Amino acid sequence: MAATPALKDLPKVDVDLKSQLESFSPTALKSASTEEKCVLPTAEDVKMEKAQQLVSGIEGFDSTKLRHTETQEKNSLPDKDAVAAEKAHNELISGVEHFDKSTMKHAETEEKNPLPPIEAIQQEKSQHDLISGIEHFNRTSLKHAETQEKNPLPTKEVIDQEKAA
Repeated sequence: MAATPALKDLPKVDVDLKSQLESFSPTALKSASTEEKCVLPTAEDVKMEKAQQLVSGIEGFDSTKLRHTETQEKNSLPDKDAVAAEKAHNELISGVEHFDKSTMKHAETEEKNPLPPIEAIQQEKSQHDLISGIEHFNRTSLKHAETQEKNPLPTKEVIDQEKAA
């Protein structure tokens, strides 16, 4: 960033010039009118010139520079399978729309009870209670018990006697 120059570094202005600048009045100036020496074309002129260039470009076009190309017309008609599929679909829709309901037989619907018998419900309830009892068992209500071994292992002498026998 440039610093502002000090007063001593500024250029000195002559006293006469300074007094003339201070006493200058813009009202003492003469009025002058300006004239354009180079007139630019209007938008309409530019548009006309572009149209003329386009017409001259078309008129002066050399068609010998073009290459010949063969045009291939492709048949966009559906094949036999597509026609048959569409016909079958239309017949199906027509059959549904024009179906004669008077040829149908009357049928009565029976509603069956899908609930299980009472015995099955009671058995399932007892199983549920058993599982619930096992899951919510309170271990703190158990008493401590000491385990006593009632079937002791044979001693070494008994094993040796059996081997000898």
